[in-house]
Amino acid sequence: MRDRAFDEDRCRARKSHAPRALACLRNFAISVLRLLNVRNIAAALRALAADASLVLKVLGV
Repeated sequence: MRDRAFDEDRCRARKSHAPRALACLRNFAISVLRLLNVRNIAAALRALAADASLVLKVLGV
């Protein structure tokens, strides 16, 4: 799931704790979308990336 939605293979973070931290953030994003019963996570991520105010609305902030 993470590789398809976030294209992890092309990520250039390789040093220190960056790869693990990014993986945790990606897992968190996918988990939130699953809790919201989103069927197409990749499409939801694209929509959220296009509109930052939508992210805040989804999180209830």
